[in-house]
Amino acid sequence: MQQKPPQPQQQPIFNNQYEILKSLGEGNTSKVYLGRDLTNPQHLVAIKILRDEFLKRDEHTILSVQNEITILQSLDHSGIVRMLEFGDSGHVLKPSGRVIPNLVYIMMEFVQGGLLFDLCELMAAMGEDTGRFFANQMLDAIDYMHSNRTVHRDLKLENILVDDHLNLKIADFGFASHKSIDCLKSYRGTLTYMAPEIKEGKVYKGTQVDLFSFGVILFIIV
Repeated sequence: MQQKPPQPQQQPIFNNQYEILKSLGEGNTSKVYLGRDLTNPQHLVAIKILRDEFLKRDEHTILSVQNEITILQSLDHSGIVRMLEFGDSGHVLKPSGRVIPNLVYIMMEFVQGGLLFDLCELMAAMGEDTGRFFANQMLDAIDYMHSNRTVHRDLKLENILVDDHLNLKIADFGFASHKSIDCLKSYRGTLTYMAPEIKEGKVYKGTQVDLFSFGVILFIIV
């Protein structure tokens, strides 16, 4: 019986373990991809690969990545996206056979439903009952963060994931601060969600600016 020739590789492979299915999004600091475990096709992950040009800016960028990893390691809550692993020696095997080495990455659980931003765009104003439903989830996660001396500083619809059961998960802790949260000065956040004291360059409490951003989010949902 004649054997079939091996099929050519159709998708990039990450760390010899995950097939990269598609891009989930990108920003100035990173690109995020959907990966599927080659040994367990039901297991999907989100792979955040840091941009090389971002990492080479200055020493503060490396510290910000280390800070995000430290924070994600310290948090364990159903309303916060879970980190699975991280490293600085990731590699991607392209279908052409080319290998891209030495990638800094953070691997997280994949949340099937997408962004709360997309849901709000689709549904428009969803009313007080829906607002209350989502607000309770967000406040529970925010209270957990704050009780663990962590503030996010970039809460917005684009940084909140929603699964198929309408459970919310806060993501993207690149601007977060841990332990030092009461007398902050750094300009962090997104303008449309940002507390006025940050815009004005004042010293601010991280917990208060998170709650301001939460209020903006709730206003948009309702």
